[in-house]
This record gives sequence, structure tokens and C-alpha cells, in this order.
Amino acid sequence: MLPRIHRRPPSQRPSVAPHVEILPTDPIYLLMMENQTKTHFGFEQVAEAEKARRVADVFDSVAQKYDLMNDVMSGGMHRLWKSFTIARSGVREGSRVLDVAGGTGDLSLAFSRKVGKSGEVWLTDINNAMLTNGRDRLCNKGFLTPAVQCDGEKLPFPDDYFDCVTVAFGLRNMTHKDVALAEMHRVLRPGGRLLVLEFSQVWKPLAPFYDFYSFKVIPRIGELITKDEASYRYLAESIRVHPDQETLKGMMEQAGLEKVEYFNLTLGVVALHRGFKF
Repeated sequence: MLPRIHRRPPSQRPSVAPHVEILPTDPIYLLMMENQTKTHFGFEQVAEAEKARRVADVFDSVAQKYDLMNDVMSGGMHRLWKSFTIARSGVREGSRVLDVAGGTGDLSLAFSRKVGKSGEVWLTDINNAMLTNGRDRLCNKGFLTPAVQCDGEKLPFPDDYFDCVTVAFGLRNMTHKDVALAEMHRVLRPGGRLLVLEFSQVWKPLAPFYDFYSFKVIPRIGELITKDEASYRYLAESIRVHPDQETLKGMMEQAGLEKVEYFNLTLGVVALHRGFKF
């Protein structure tokens, strides 16, 4: 026999609270953020939810001029760094590739040309503005590459699926890098490889000049081109709090990757880490 459901009379039913929008400037929002686990946003310590919101704001702001700024800031060197990554990827015709935080699609475009019709390339990014630019760019080049908006810490893909996973200049912005690395390891098939291209610890004699360029020149270029100096000041700060080469190598090993190695590019301005899943 089914249990009898006793309904309360209307006068005794709980009322539904009206929807109330809480703004980031409201005291209750600030109190909620104060009680959350802290992480870094550049040199600041902020609540984890606050970091996610601020990082989203940064990329919403710079998305339209992102590729131009990359060319100007690096003198075009970012293209060489990405070419080196592709050369070390082992991707060939028929490969399945996942481009995490792929943004405007530089790597996805190059991989799409390599895998051919029998392969797969999935472009992902957590930011809709960046992902839309990347998807449209790939379509304009003749590649109908799947584009998925998702969090790198919660990848919506099955275990043991991809031959290669890449993340270029995206890991630094993730709140839980260890979780993201574990997710990338999870979706790799046995024999697959993860490549992490990221800003790193520069050669020490170069550090004073690199600091001047990062903190004095780049934000001014950002202001001139994108009208957003703050986002490029965050860029410089986020690089300084990102794990150095050896620390990131250890994190990848902790996530389950093996035979982890790294290659310093441009005197350590950037490093490419590569690890395998066996």
C-alpha cells in the first residue's frame, strides 16, 4: 500500500521567498566572500568564487583584441612557442585532441590540419567570448571543430578518450590546478600525453629587465590597445604566482602523469611541460 500523503492547509504551507539579487557591492556578498576559501588573483588574496568572476571579467574585456595583444606583447614569439608545442605533441592523422582553455583557437586550428577527417579536435574554454571567437575563426578556415564551454576542472568527457590534451596559457588562471591536471589525466587514453604551455620562471639575470617590461610596459600597451590596463597588470602578477618549472613538474607527477619533462623557451619566459599516461 502506498503511503498516504498529508497536505498542509494553505495557511500552514511555507511561503516561497522572493528572488533577491545580491550585487558584488552589497555587504552580504562581501561577507559571503570573506567566509570562503581564499586563493590568489594576481598578488591579491580573494575568495575562490571571486577569482572565477574576476578572471571571467578579464577575458570578457580582452577577447576582441586578444590575438593582437599576443603578437604585440611577445613580438610574435607566441607563434613559435605554439609551433614547438605542436611539434612535441605527437599528433598525427586520426588522433583525438582536446584543447583545454583553447581561447581563440591557435592550437585547435593547427591540430585540425594535422588530424585530418579521421581525427577529432575539441576546442574548450570556460569563457564564452573567447570560445566564440575561436569557434568562428575555425569555421572561417573551413573546420567545423566542436566547441564546448566548460570548466577545465570539470571536463565533460569520458575516461581514456584522447590521444593528446593541451592547455596553453590557461592553467595559470585555474583556481585548483591540481584538480585540472587530474581531470586532463583522466580523459587521456593510456599512451596519451598532456602538454602544458605556460609562462614560467625566467632566467635570473634577465629577471630585472623582464619585471620592468611586465609591470611597466605591458599594462601601458594594454591600455593603448584594449583600454584595459588592469587586465594586463593581472597578467604580469598571475605569472609571478604561478608554479615554477620544477613545482609544476611535481604537480603533473602527482596527478598521475609519468616521464614528465619540460623545455624552457626564450630563457624560461615560457616553459612547455609534457607528461604521459601509461
